[in-house]
Amino acid sequence: MTLKRRVTVTLPPHLILAADRRAEELDRSRSWVVAEALRAHLRQDDPATASPPARAVTEAPLAAYAAAELAKARRERLRAEAALPTEERLRRAEELGHLARQAQARGPRRVIIIFDSYEDFYEWRKSRLIGA
Repeated sequence: MTLKRRVTVTLPPHLILAADRRAEELDRSRSWVVAEALRAHLRQDDPATASPPARAVTEAPLAAYAAAELAKARRERLRAEAALPTEERLRRAEELGHLARQAQARGPRRVIIIFDSYEDFYEWRKSRLIGA
């Protein structure tokens, strides 16, 4: 398994927008697009120093059934809902809130909380008691 490390890079806004557009076209992450660009640049300069493209960056595999179509449908729905008037979005949010309250009225749920240490539990309990 290849060890991965996080790198912070500051880029001009137009490059970030271009990377985001390319990532959406390919249905990949921005990190993948930037890593591919860096690999291509390194291969141009010195093919011996570039890592093999298949192993350099990996992402979780997409589901075999209609993953691209599902992602496209979600983006289209998000765009359609963002185009709605503010009043309609507010009405829908209030309706969802009402449905959520109805679902919670069915009865209390049991929750299991696990702590790594007694100190973590103590801090959690203290915050619950004083409402912080």
